[in-house]
Amino acid sequence: MDLLCEQITLFSPELAVVLDEALARELEKRIKPANGVEVLYGRQGYEAAATLSSAGLVVSAMVGAAGLLPTLAAIEHEKPVALANKECLVMAGELLMERARKKGIQIIPIDSEHNAIFQSLAGHRRQDLKQILLTASGGPFLDKPGEELDHMSPEIALRHPTWDMGPKITIDSATLMNKGLEVIEARWLFDVPLECIQVIIHPESIIHSMVAYRDGSVIAQLAIADMRIPIAYALSYPERLLLGFPPPDFVELGALTFQQPDLERFPCLALAMEACKVGKTCPAVLNAANEVAVRAFLNHQIGFRDIGKIVEDTIIKHQPVPDPGLSDILAADAWARQKAAESI
Repeated sequence: MDLLCEQITLFSPELAVVLDEALARELEKRIKPANGVEVLYGRQGYEAAATLSSAGLVVSAMVGAAGLLPTLAAIEHEKPVALANKECLVMAGELLMERARKKGIQIIPIDSEHNAIFQSLAGHRRQDLKQILLTASGGPFLDKPGEELDHMSPEIALRHPTWDMGPKITIDSATLMNKGLEVIEARWLFDVPLECIQVIIHPESIIHSMVAYRDGSVIAQLAIADMRIPIAYALSYPERLLLGFPPPDFVELGALTFQQPDLERFPCLALAMEACKVGKTCPAVLNAANEVAVRAFLNHQIGFRDIGKIVEDTIIKHQPVPDPGLSDILAADAWARQKAAESI
């Protein structure tokens, strides 16, 4: 709340939106009544922010399923979207991209991997695309023996070796679920089949992703690990801002390394890829169950490897709905949250 108040003072926005009514009332008390900032909350507030008439670009950066409806609202109001909320495309990728195409709306990815793919595709014919090579740092447990993972605490799992992220995304990185969600996101964002997407572990996090073409050429986007770079590119596209960051020091790095992900030690990636293959409402169930399980792990209710077990158990119990509409997707999301909570 302190940071939000500072941001309101600094930027004087038309609108500020928080989670619930209690937070909205607290915020109203803390900001000056005369500053003209309207305070809203909840789903209606998020959608109001996403459709604000004065906004020329909507940055969708909410964590989790909560970002779906506001992002769809922005598209319906013909707002270009800079997308950092991968769950939108995990839950409703086909529906969301179809609506964006009908509205003529461009979606520019902010995630470093998808931003890298976006850049690596620029200027090349899509019919020449052979494969998307999605890189992953491997998270904090990349070299840990499988038996040790049972005893990993949230505090240890939150120590990511490369990126400084929020707790939910950091845990997803530790389980490799984050990479699985990114596979589903890439499938819809770039309109490629699952078979054309390969995950490669790259601990140095210098190559943010690559695109292979049918003549054997590979185009990659490289940069130091700082999210301000893809964020700035998405906000300023097609221009590039003068950020003052140096390119990677390749002499200092000495070598860049790669390896295959271990799907037995990190089953969440395999679960996500299978959910992508099945399609229907499976990805929405995967995402919802994972959100519930990660929250339980952060609250010390379950162990680290229980996250994957709860997600798998929830998916097994689900009867996928073919050709789902928005109501089907939201119903599957709610069902999965309840079932995952029961498992916990």
